[in-house]
Amino acid sequence: MSGTLPAGTVNWHRRVWALSGPIILSNLSAPMLGLTDTAVMGHLDSPVYLGAVAVGTLIINYLYWSFGFLRMGTTAFTAQASGRADALELRAVLWRGLAVAGALAFMILLLQGPIFFVGLKLIGASDSVGEAARTFFFIRVWGTPAGLANFVVVAWFLGRGQTRTALMLQVFMNLLNVGLNLLFVLVFDWGVAGVAAGTAISETAAVVLGLFLILRTLGPAGWAIRGIGVLDPVALRRLLVVNRDIFIRTLCVVTALAVFTAMGARQGDTFLAANAVLFQFFTIATFGLDGLAQAAEIMVGQAMGARDRDSFRRAVIASALWSFVFALLMTATFAVAGTSIVDGLTTIPEVRVVAREFLPWAIIIPVACVAAFHLDGVFIGTTRTRAMRNGMLASLAVYLLALWLLRPELGNHGLWLSLVLFLAARAVTLGIQYPALERSVGPVRTTVH
Repeated sequence: MSGTLPAGTVNWHRRVWALSGPIILSNLSAPMLGLTDTAVMGHLDSPVYLGAVAVGTLIINYLYWSFGFLRMGTTAFTAQASGRADALELRAVLWRGLAVAGALAFMILLLQGPIFFVGLKLIGASDSVGEAARTFFFIRVWGTPAGLANFVVVAWFLGRGQTRTALMLQVFMNLLNVGLNLLFVLVFDWGVAGVAAGTAISETAAVVLGLFLILRTLGPAGWAIRGIGVLDPVALRRLLVVNRDIFIRTLCVVTALAVFTAMGARQGDTFLAANAVLFQFFTIATFGLDGLAQAAEIMVGQAMGARDRDSFRRAVIASALWSFVFALLMTATFAVAGTSIVDGLTTIPEVRVVAREFLPWAIIIPVACVAAFHLDGVFIGTTRTRAMRNGMLASLAVYLLALWLLRPELGNHGLWLSLVLFLAARAVTLGIQYPALERSVGPVRTTVH
């Protein structure tokens, strides 16, 4: 199914969950991997191993998240092409995305040494953590070509509304990853090297499966590049502009999270490990909420392609409602089960004590970030990326100012409070620009809903 806008009567609440349900399950499989890695490392005899995986993953994720425009842009452009029923552009979007992913992966592999050196210096981890993180990174980095290609493949299926296919790919990759990590660490005793190898192998297997499914979807003719406008100057310019803005926006996000980890590391290995445990709450919440945001992205992208403001508005309202409901349920779950989750992730006594002290911040994270995530999906789906870029730059400034003012007096509490203020600033800066965005979509159509 191409995922084009439905005709006639639309149950928007049902449509939100038809799209977001598989995406949420897919996204939640990713933090399950993080939870497994954290639990495996957290049950070893030193916080060094937990900190090493946190540091190594941070550097890799900084690269991945910086190039998150591969997912966001591909989903948005695919959804808009789907809304216009433009079969040729659907194929062209896929090929453009894969070409950009390949070029970026080549650069990462070429510069892997300097990337790790600079990243480790900026984080400022202890020598023991840094040495173990080095082992992790230089194995894990070889999975980046497949990882970046996966962004494009999964996003292309999402933009077409084929969320179950995207779910299958993500679950396959993450379950394989969990199994390999448990095998390599608990059975083969490879430590952090086992976690890195398991992830790289899983990413490669997933992209092979994804490309096979695309071939089956499009048929042999779908792989023909000639005649589909892959190098169309107008389309390429639009792609580069959108990708540039999303890159700057995402770079601000990963910089904020990198600063968060670095500030924790400078408080010592125990604080670094405790914040890594609590960050799993943030990861679970954000991946869940991102599923609803991606549903909004698909629906508003298709509405934008069809120039239908009424459908756009209804998609925004329905997805916003369920995003807030989901955030409240996540916060309630964390409030009830938070201590048990911490204890399940680590058996190191000093890490448990510190994590419990700062647990309330992890509990409120879903409510703090829901508006920012939802509006991100709306603006990405319409490719209004300049507004996102400017709003994120302002939000990062708020975050850095908050750190400067709050952390010296409040310590780790100031670090978490600054993160919450960063999330709030993201919502405010996008919310201010939303009315103009809605007016730009197209005329209001009188339809029965």
